Amino acid sequence: MSAAPISGPHIPVLLDEVIAALAPQPGDVIVDATFGAGGYTRALLKAGAIVHAFDRDPDAIAAGDKWPETAENPPRLILHPRRFSEMVAALGQVGLARVDGVVMDIGVSSMQLDQAERGFAFSTDGPLDMTMERTRPNAADFLNEAAESDIADVLYQYGEERQSRRVARAIVAARPLSTTGELAGVVRRALGYRQGAPKDPATRSFQAIRIHVNGELDELSAGLSAAEELLAPGGRLAVVSFHSLEDRIVKRFLREAAGETARASRHLPDAAAAAAPSFARLSRAIRPSQAEIDRNPRARSATLRAATRTDAPARPTPSRKAA
Repeated sequence: MSAAPISGPHIPVLLDEVIAALAPQPGDVIVDATFGAGGYTRALLKAGAIVHAFDRDPDAIAAGDKWPETAENPPRLILHPRRFSEMVAALGQVGLARVDGVVMDIGVSSMQLDQAERGFAFSTDGPLDMTMERTRPNAADFLNEAAESDIADVLYQYGEERQSRRVARAIVAARPLSTTGELAGVVRRALGYRQGAPKDPATRSFQAIRIHVNGELDELSAGLSAAEELLAPGGRLAVVSFHSLEDRIVKRFLREAAGETARASRHLPDAAAAAAPSFARLSRAIRPSQAEIDRNPRARSATLRAATRTDAPARPTPSRKAA
């Protein structure tokens, strides 16, 4: 008999597998780059680690401030209300240049999806926001002001929406849009949605718009580079992603860092061989068991990739964000 689905707030996906990949020891300093409801952080603290947790969502930071570990002397949980791409500068401000582990859970959290007022989901009607930091410009600003061609490009690039031009045309014709329900209705009508279809066609558009307004893929790339710089030799990186765009970035980053990418031509120099690999022991993609999916359907599309930092210098990257 399968376990009953878990109800309630955010459920950390692939928790056992993530903790196994990080292998926390008492006193280890680990970065939880996407704190959220603190599922990974709670397990890391239980293992005796010191956690520096990042989140750009003020609601997540406010909830974390109530944890008893933040009041210990010295604190075992240190919260950073910043983007995880800024972790090098943020940790430098508190005197940390190296850490033993970094975990990232990419994308939107269950808490954000379940709060209609955040505007991330189309299952409930709410304001057309979708920003993790509750800032402007938000989704409504983009959809009501951007050129039709720009909207189409976002839908195609970040949502892999094949009929992006049709959807963008419908969005522009329906302006102004102010709620998630209005946007979902426009997309469904444009794509001929039939009640009871296995997948709501609005899913792709909502994903694309959310990724765009939050700059999520650029943030992921910058965060991976920051983790490479911060991790001490033997330090572990674990990244959980939820769709192919994210997973491709993580997979390519780790393969390049490990020197596993092939040359474009045998007549060109091998760029990967020019520098020692900065990561090794890359894990195969790990996906949730059917039992976990039964308990938590939102885990269905999750993929975990993990690797171990070598003692080679971090590869050169564009200048980091200033503190």
